[in-house]
Amino acid sequence: MNKFLWVIVGILLFSSANVFADPGVLSALTVTTNSGGEKEYSVTLQVLAFMTALSFLPAMLVLLTSFTRIVIVMSILRQAMGLAQTPSNQVINGIALFLTFFIMSPVFNKINDVALQPYLHEKITMQQAFKIGQEPLRKFMLAQTRVKDLETFLEIADVQVDSVTDVPMRVLIPSFVTSELKTAFQIGFMIFIPFLIIDLVVASILMAMGMMMLSPMIISLPFKLMLFVLVDGWNLIMGSLANSFGM
Repeated sequence: MNKFLWVIVGILLFSSANVFADPGVLSALTVTTNSGGEKEYSVTLQVLAFMTALSFLPAMLVLLTSFTRIVIVMSILRQAMGLAQTPSNQVINGIALFLTFFIMSPVFNKINDVALQPYLHEKITMQQAFKIGQEPLRKFMLAQTRVKDLETFLEIADVQVDSVTDVPMRVLIPSFVTSELKTAFQIGFMIFIPFLIIDLVVASILMAMGMMMLSPMIISLPFKLMLFVLVDGWNLIMGSLANSFGM
């Protein structure tokens, strides 16, 4: 068995050596410098970089968009209503994903117009597209980020900037996420209050009636569901979340 494995490894190494020894393969993996001093990567390297970036897409969706605030508020709402698994995590993530697309659509359209389409039509290089495409996203993130959070991470990173627009992305991203967490918890606190009042009222009534062995959560759950339905809670939550981003 060990001999068989060594034979397989030898074949793979030999095949790899032959592939990289082919001049055609090496010519596809090139980096050239144009007259302006900028580096241009071959199409193969660009495709490789794009495929690598796709693996970071979930992290980018969470850290660079409105997804974080929405999914946290939805989770707090479920906890406030006393529902353990309803709606399920898949439903919450799906709602948060669609709301994120609606909220971020102006930013995505701007990136497509100023960066992606010119790059696909070979009007700008990949580096230029990456730099230009950052600006709409930076503008959105800066609008949602607190100055205090920016100052904290600028101090941690030991970075000095002349204006807010000069903040590097490695500082802006954690500052934006921190601000989103704080905003999400503030919204969640406001959502929690009416449901907490119902729990207190039901618990007080049960205590006055001497029903101490009966869980107040069982009695208050239908009242909380009724309240949420009567005020059209889902529509109210969705609209409030979208408006919290200035839509």
